[in-house]
Amino acid sequence: MSGAIRVLHQSPAIEGQFSAELEVLDWDATTAKHVAATEADVRRALAKPKRDINDFAALISPAAKPFLNEMLAQSERLTQQRFGNTVSLFAPLYLSNTCANECTYCGFSMSNAIKRLTLDEQQIEREIKAIKQKGFDHILLVTGETKKVSMPYFERMLPLFKPAFSQLSMEVQPLEMDEYAQLKELGLDGVLVYQETYRRSTYLEHHLRGNKSDFNYRLDAPDRIGQAKVHKIGLGVLLGLDDWRTDSMMMAHHLRHLQKRYWRSRFSVAFPRIRPCAGGIEPKSVISDLELVQLIAAWRLFDADLEMSLSTRESAEFRNHAARMGFTTMSAESKTQPGGYADDAKEALEQFEISDERSVTEIANAIRAQGREVVWKDWDISLNLA
Repeated sequence: MSGAIRVLHQSPAIEGQFSAELEVLDWDATTAKHVAATEADVRRALAKPKRDINDFAALISPAAKPFLNEMLAQSERLTQQRFGNTVSLFAPLYLSNTCANECTYCGFSMSNAIKRLTLDEQQIEREIKAIKQKGFDHILLVTGETKKVSMPYFERMLPLFKPAFSQLSMEVQPLEMDEYAQLKELGLDGVLVYQETYRRSTYLEHHLRGNKSDFNYRLDAPDRIGQAKVHKIGLGVLLGLDDWRTDSMMMAHHLRHLQKRYWRSRFSVAFPRIRPCAGGIEPKSVISDLELVQLIAAWRLFDADLEMSLSTRESAEFRNHAARMGFTTMSAESKTQPGGYADDAKEALEQFEISDERSVTEIANAIRAQGREVVWKDWDISLNLA
């Protein structure tokens, strides 16, 4: 790889932001912890009422595979104690597939010769109507990363959504602290910023051009979100870009860093695996279904209060058992191209292929068949912190 990596201008650094902490977290030393974990380490972790990152390393290690049933039993018990017999459903709405980044794993990459679309006010109104008719009260707004779809666009569009939905989240390009605060005033409840991988060299291999190639600016976005007092902060890695166990451990360090500083916010994690897309890549580190189940259970044992989300990237069969694994939130009947719900953009490219293509009614019925209740709303604007 050649060429200088662009560094974005950033507001005055937040003291103690995670990029400084990651500098002293050695990737190889972190990998050695889960590689060296033994059966005794796993038993010790399972017996503890509260687990640290070393315990998490043991629980995601190969040594923990024989203990999967016990891990799942504890995970289900902890999830029910904290969240009850409920699973929340949400709809992701892609506002735009226009993007100025070049990412090797994403169908929205700027070099892909595809039809680009950014929804306008009239199209958004049709999307809102179509999504509300399906019963959703929580919506996640998703975009590519470009100046065309940035703060001026968000300031115009968020007021269209807030009257229709009790819970409004976003997964867009990293913003400045004052911009997050401004969007919070417009009704924003949560922000998801997935780091994709915490290994800098691997990150730069897959983010070739555009603002997303600035590793630290993206890495410190959750700190800026916390400083803006946004209610919920979401983390995630793209499982498969690098060693999924080590990336998960780095994310566990990131979570603990944020929880210590922004304890008034809620936190969530997601588990996207690399899915097929136009111009996509093969995973460097394949995570099997059983290993993903192990990882999910380990996260619940590591943090009983954590919200955990599962997307329609996964198969219907896998998602039918999500509640028992420890998940609290799922997307349903997702459309990963702009305008997909109101059929405004049948030819626009999807960001990735989905696996669970069931209707929201079918998914809700499957959740109820597992003895869980479907929740359409778990937050209200009147509860937001000042």
